[in-house]
Amino acid sequence: MKQYIEQNKERFLQELFELLRLPSISADPDFKNDVEKTSKAVAESLIKAGADKVEVCKTAGNPIVYAEKIIDNNLPTILVYGHYDVQPPDPLDLWESKPFEPVIKNDKIYARGACDDKGQMFMHVKALETMLKTNSLPCNVKFMIEGEEEVGSTNLGIFVNENKEKLKADIILISDTGIIANDIPSITVGLRGLSYVEVEVTGPNRDLHSGLYGGAVANPINVLCEMIARLKNDKNVITIPGFYDDVEILSAEERAEMAKAPFSLDEYKKALDLSDIHGEEGYSTNERTSIRPTLDVNGIWGGYIGEGAKTVIPSKAFAKISMRLVPHQDSEKITKLFADYFQKIAPPSVKVKVKPHHGGQPVVTPTNSIAYKAASMAMETTFGKKPIPMRSGGSIPIVAMFKTVLGLDSVLLGFGLDSDAIHSPNESYGLFNFFKGIETIPHFFNNFNKLYKK
Repeated sequence: MKQYIEQNKERFLQELFELLRLPSISADPDFKNDVEKTSKAVAESLIKAGADKVEVCKTAGNPIVYAEKIIDNNLPTILVYGHYDVQPPDPLDLWESKPFEPVIKNDKIYARGACDDKGQMFMHVKALETMLKTNSLPCNVKFMIEGEEEVGSTNLGIFVNENKEKLKADIILISDTGIIANDIPSITVGLRGLSYVEVEVTGPNRDLHSGLYGGAVANPINVLCEMIARLKNDKNVITIPGFYDDVEILSAEERAEMAKAPFSLDEYKKALDLSDIHGEEGYSTNERTSIRPTLDVNGIWGGYIGEGAKTVIPSKAFAKISMRLVPHQDSEKITKLFADYFQKIAPPSVKVKVKPHHGGQPVVTPTNSIAYKAASMAMETTFGKKPIPMRSGGSIPIVAMFKTVLGLDSVLLGFGLDSDAIHSPNESYGLFNFFKGIETIPHFFNNFNKLYKK
């Protein structure tokens, strides 16, 4: 298999580049045609890889690509999940190359979606091709590649509920996470949940002259900033009543085990050009990004932001706010707690609306399952050392849904790095990581098949 990968490296890259050139931005309806083109391109790649049954399934939103290769109904089945949609590339002026024209620099692929998730998803397509071309596929495989992950997987739950028989499997395999470093493999065993809201603060019924009305009428931008400031105290603890009621508290022993993962605070600050770190008092940087919940403003706007000066008190101000959740917090409960508190702290001089967007439940996957053992053994084979189990600060809301609806655990076998800048300008994915993933995935299949028989 390794020889086949080596012989086809350049072709694999060029095929990935074709996918990366398609601006499959799910958040912007102007790109709907490009999203549909990408779904068809993914389907075509699976056909070429050797899948027997490939479908582009329509939904109320973006299509879901389904494919399968069933070699023996008595063998276990692995269901591969991924997504082909990407984040908007904004701000464009911060990109050093065009976001949808992939380039290779410093042994990395630079493009929107290079790591999240086209590059990682495509590893599985090429791994399937490699196993079939070398007559080494040990078990059945199904694919479910969606186009709405970046906007909350709105229609995936409906699709899964309506296709339980089609999606029957023994484990779900996902590559949408990362490793600690290229010489320190790791497997993600925990993901934070998410509550995402948009707030609107309205003052006067129109924009007003700031000279004639300033000091007498509430400025929605000022008020919004003051309200956001009240969401945390001086120790960076979130002040929403009941927010921490269900938070899982790890023991000192568990925290000590987590602290064994290699981490350099100096390198962390240097990579981000920070003079100091910031976060909840009493917790380390890695703990703040994995086992503690957070609240962040993701965007804020209102008033005049054009060239020159325009002295107005705006009628409205807006912000988008996300809260990352930990076991055993519930997304819907947290959204309601936020909405109630935000309304409560609003002064009577403004009106407030809270619009919930998407959310998802936190999840922790078992490390004593045969699937985890199969992944650990696969990484140990290709990296030469045993991977470290770690919790991630990110969210993949559908993992909890898969467990609830399909009764299946997921293995989060990702190969990205923190430095890949997903969701940011100059997103990248290492050539090492892309090919290491293609090499490792077949070992997972083999290990899972062997352990499943026992």
